[in-house]
Amino acid sequence: MKTTERTTYRMLQTNLGRVTSRLEDLRIQGATGIKLTKASDDPSAIRPVLTTRTQIMHTERYLETMGVTLDKMQATDGHLEHVENIMQRAKEITINSINGAMSPQDLNIFADELANLQKELLDSANAQVDGKYIFSGFAENTKPFVVNPNYNPNPPVDPLNPNPPYDPNDSTTWPYIYQGDANPTELEITPGERLESTLTGNDLFMGINNAAMQAAGPSPPAVYASDPGRVDILSVLKRTEEALRAGNVDDPLGAGGGLQANMDDLELAADQNRRLRSQLGNRANRVDAAMLHQEDVKTDLMQILSRYQDADAIETFNEIVKQETAFQAALNITSKVSQISILDYL
Repeated sequence: MKTTERTTYRMLQTNLGRVTSRLEDLRIQGATGIKLTKASDDPSAIRPVLTTRTQIMHTERYLETMGVTLDKMQATDGHLEHVENIMQRAKEITINSINGAMSPQDLNIFADELANLQKELLDSANAQVDGKYIFSGFAENTKPFVVNPNYNPNPPVDPLNPNPPYDPNDSTTWPYIYQGDANPTELEITPGERLESTLTGNDLFMGINNAAMQAAGPSPPAVYASDPGRVDILSVLKRTEEALRAGNVDDPLGAGGGLQANMDDLELAADQNRRLRSQLGNRANRVDAAMLHQEDVKTDLMQILSRYQDADAIETFNEIVKQETAFQAALNITSKVSQISILDYL
């Protein structure tokens, strides 16, 4: 088979184009640090690269969600610390009122301070993060606690108030009504593993566990009572204020139930807050540990992805030098062939 100059020249041009294309790809690799920019670069690597990228996206989603949730949990802990300080001050006021020889004016001053503490406690119970109520459960757009307009202190019974008097076993008679629900928000920290990331107002402030409230239905009209050994914190402060104003120290049937009985309830309320705060802290630590784990997972996935798609800088540079040498050689040969004419054979 005879090979003509045109055929030779066309082959040289094809090889020159191939070298040029390869050199261009290498220069792009050197500039971007990525050797896999399209499927044809390495078809066998496409599937693991896409799978790894998907896993990285899921990991980043977990990290973002857990980061936001951890911030909210830390903000919640700040409010629980404030509640603990309020309960501590309420206990100090009650102890001083019981042990000291207080005049009615002194007791009223303490009662006024306790009324302000109630307002602070209500502010914490209705706290918001990013415009969402943190103690309302799923009903995060609903203000959890509002004043009960039908609250009727007992005793003495107000003949002008037809509403039933305060009953610790009937939540509809308590000074504040809970409007949220009993479903704490859950966070998925790993596939298939969830933990509660919020506290509900009924559990924290009213002493009513979520299961009991979920079983009974919404309030009103459902009637609840605090769990054994737990109390409605808002009621305790309100009743203590009433006992202070009435000067009732030890009469459980008198106004506010008496300071002695409320002293025990204040201790129960403080312990109730500390216990749930401790639970929230343990969950926050679990979220923090899960974030560290996901960071490690992301690092491992990035290493896998790098192995498939990242270019080795030294290897790429050496290959560029080799291809540039081949390109120069191909140019020289092509230029010489292009100078040949039919006159050279005459």
